Amino acid sequence: MWPIIGPISLIRYLVVWRVNRTLVRLPRCLPVEMSHVLGTLIAERLPTREAQPWRKAMTKWEGYDDGAKKNNVPVPEAAWPIESVLFVYPGKQVYGHGELILCEIKLIGNSADHGLFLEVILPAMEEASTTSDPRWHRPNSLWGRFDIQAIYAARGAQWEPVARDGKLDLRYRATPKQWADGLTFTSTSERTLDRLTWLTPFDLPSKQSAPTLPELLEALATRMGLFIPGKRRAPADVWNMLSAQDQAPLRGAMEQATEFPLRNQEIKRAPKGWPGRWTGTQTFLFIPDPLVPYLELASILHVGKQTHFGCGTFVMG
Repeated sequence: MWPIIGPISLIRYLVVWRVNRTLVRLPRCLPVEMSHVLGTLIAERLPTREAQPWRKAMTKWEGYDDGAKKNNVPVPEAAWPIESVLFVYPGKQVYGHGELILCEIKLIGNSADHGLFLEVILPAMEEASTTSDPRWHRPNSLWGRFDIQAIYAARGAQWEPVARDGKLDLRYRATPKQWADGLTFTSTSERTLDRLTWLTPFDLPSKQSAPTLPELLEALATRMGLFIPGKRRAPADVWNMLSAQDQAPLRGAMEQATEFPLRNQEIKRAPKGWPGRWTGTQTFLFIPDPLVPYLELASILHVGKQTHFGCGTFVMG
């Protein structure tokens, strides 16, 4: 196993929803509404003491109603009280009967707990699939109009079934380390990689809209501190967990990153109603092979702000 990923605790769930009505129109940014709807249902389902942090998180949505959305009010910093990512695979806005919507729910660090998913998140998702509550069950909305067709958990590059056709496998237990099983974190492309395309908007502390390679590596270091169980760690703490021998490739990658500036960028403002600040494509002279594993890891973990809503992930080409 690549030493840098050894301490990382992460469970990745691929959730497949099947639309069961003639027409469903997705909100402008589905992860934002997923967070609000599922978070509210979780807060209402949990016992009082356990619900308190969820209720506190949901108060940040007050005022962010349809009127606020139309007036382009920024998405609130309203992540769940557990470390998590809601990433919806790119698709379309309108779905018909039988069509599938795919999303990932990633549980991170201390929150990478299969029991948490089964006992807290899944019941809220089931309620959301059948709800007739007027808060969510509006004309042509997704809520109350889909079936949970399947749920899978990542084991390396493979997806193992947790539930299929409405039947949950209670014997299956996803672990916080299986996400990395067999992943090589090496480039499989026969050509030189030079392009980075953002799948979701991003918000990084960059001096320009398109981050440089060193800035991306710094964002990865910052992000990794959340994925290691225990209290949050600073970037320096993350690297110091590696032996001197394992730190050497990282230092080499950081040094190489400074030598390959941006060649071109097509970066634009994130769409209205979305979290994050920028989206688009950026091109480098080329991406050195030693950097590819770190960038692959960054794309899995998401980097920057508002990662709970799926921000900060990309593909290379």
